[in-house]
Amino acid sequence: MHPEALSSYKAIVKNKMFSNAGRLKVNMGNIYYKQKNYHKAIKFYRMALDQISNAHKDMRSKIKHSIAVVFIAMGQYSDAITSLEDIMSETPNITAGFNLILCYHAAGDREKMKKAFQKLISVPLGISDEDKYIPPNDDTSSKMVIEAIKNDKLSQMERDLKARAEKYITTAAKLICPAMDASFASEFDWCVDMVKNSQYVQLANDLEFHKAMTCLRQKDHNQAKEILKTFEKKDSKMKSAAATNLSFIYFQEKDFDQADKYADLAMSADHYNPAALTNKGNTVFVKQDYEKAAEFYKEALRNDSLCTESLHNLGLAYKRLNHLEEALDCFLKLHAILKNSDQVMYQLADIYELMGDRQQAIKWLMQVICVTPTDPHVLAKLGKLHNDEGDKSQALQYYSESFRLFPCKIDVIEWLGVHYIESQFFEKATQYFERATLIQPTQVKWQLIEASCYRKSGNYQKALETYKGIHRKFPENVDCLCFLVRLSTDMDLKEVQEYATKLKKAEKMKEIREQKVKSGQGSTAGGRREGSGGSADSNHSSGSNRGERLSAKMRSLTVSNEPYEADSQKELDASYMDPLGPQIERPKTGAKKRVDDEDDFGDEELGDDLLPE
Repeated sequence: MHPEALSSYKAIVKNKMFSNAGRLKVNMGNIYYKQKNYHKAIKFYRMALDQISNAHKDMRSKIKHSIAVVFIAMGQYSDAITSLEDIMSETPNITAGFNLILCYHAAGDREKMKKAFQKLISVPLGISDEDKYIPPNDDTSSKMVIEAIKNDKLSQMERDLKARAEKYITTAAKLICPAMDASFASEFDWCVDMVKNSQYVQLANDLEFHKAMTCLRQKDHNQAKEILKTFEKKDSKMKSAAATNLSFIYFQEKDFDQADKYADLAMSADHYNPAALTNKGNTVFVKQDYEKAAEFYKEALRNDSLCTESLHNLGLAYKRLNHLEEALDCFLKLHAILKNSDQVMYQLADIYELMGDRQQAIKWLMQVICVTPTDPHVLAKLGKLHNDEGDKSQALQYYSESFRLFPCKIDVIEWLGVHYIESQFFEKATQYFERATLIQPTQVKWQLIEASCYRKSGNYQKALETYKGIHRKFPENVDCLCFLVRLSTDMDLKEVQEYATKLKKAEKMKEIREQKVKSGQGSTAGGRREGSGGSADSNHSSGSNRGERLSAKMRSLTVSNEPYEADSQKELDASYMDPLGPQIERPKTGAKKRVDDEDDFGDEELGDDLLPE
């Protein structure tokens, strides 16, 4: 009820009987500030300031700070700086010092930021030594008194003031360093030196830690490791945090032995550190000792029941152990904590699929699509599940949408091409196999199917040209030569005899190679020599054998930029912890997926991502 409040204040201010009524103009200024009427707010603040004598320094300081805040809201930083500098010269306080640094930053005055930082760390807090809470002797009454005042409102106020001061100083240091043109490291070292020589010496370790985290986010792993290794002789809490982050870095670099070493060091410094336990579990996980990994994850959860990374990874460990009920329980609990996590919902769908409940799997994947509607892999997975359920129309819809979003997913292309062949839409199928040929030009089967589509659609001339192109690339492909002989015969071409001769020669070479392989199986040494010879002959193999070898080769290839899944070397993320505050900015390792072309439709082998702490 701002208008009514202003009317009442005006009536009181006009009454001469109230000698200190001018102070109420501060309240009127506050109301105008809330109404965003900044010019009137400044006017009333200044009127109040004029009516308060210099004897009331604290009151005048607070009004000046209010004036500065209004100027900041108006974007008039130079005016705000004038008020804040006045405060810092007369009655310095932490809040005004921090706001002064912010104003210098907004104004781009870098040197003054450093000077203001020096003033900020020299502001006395007026808090007495915490030793007063330590009983001087074994006197029972003294202990009772100290126990009573240790958590009273005054001590809570002192702790809050100290925490706020440390937050402002840490934030100011983070703000100053990136603002400098000089190297980040030298500027940060300057801030650390200033803090070490102040009353906030204990913050120096936190700032050093932040420097390491910044290097880590900038992908400067070597510098981060050097800084973190200096914490090995610090107190147990900092030592554990540093070792946790070192374990994280080495894990990302796939140096699992070093990651395991520093995970052990972090646990020895602080055995109740859930991030360290999670990292230890991850290093055991990559060694495929899933039961032991699960024990570490469970211990981390006993220390911190809300450690979502450990709960997620525990579910993955149970999944690898084929304890699907336990894995399902973990991910359902995790879903209750992380309502909209697409990764959690995807894992639930995958587990239900492994349990044979396709309907539940489809239900959870539909929820994933609500969160990430443009994920081609999830759409392809929905298409596969509907296809397994016999619902071809829904499968076609999801596979088509997946292809539209990511037209390079070979199993989706293959399903769509085969679907249109079965539906006798050969021209439509040809478009997909042309795309497959572009993606995998060394796979002869796509080109053979493309030529077959031309032949079945009645475009014999195009089919003939395609087969000739295949023959030029794969001159000893028996299937291609067979179709060339047949088409040449049907079209009464003079090249029939030439292709027939090449076909006989290719079939004979195929028989010779098969005999070599059979004879090579008689002895180990002979097998090695024949294997080497077979490798040398790979460029002259028949089309079908070449296709088999290429399929085997394709199984080892990874396709990146696909969420939720990973091959065995990509699936784990380590934990790291930042003692400076909430762990918001965390290095992420992008999940990857392995495509397993074991059959014509390239069924995918699902992997799992261990979440970072």
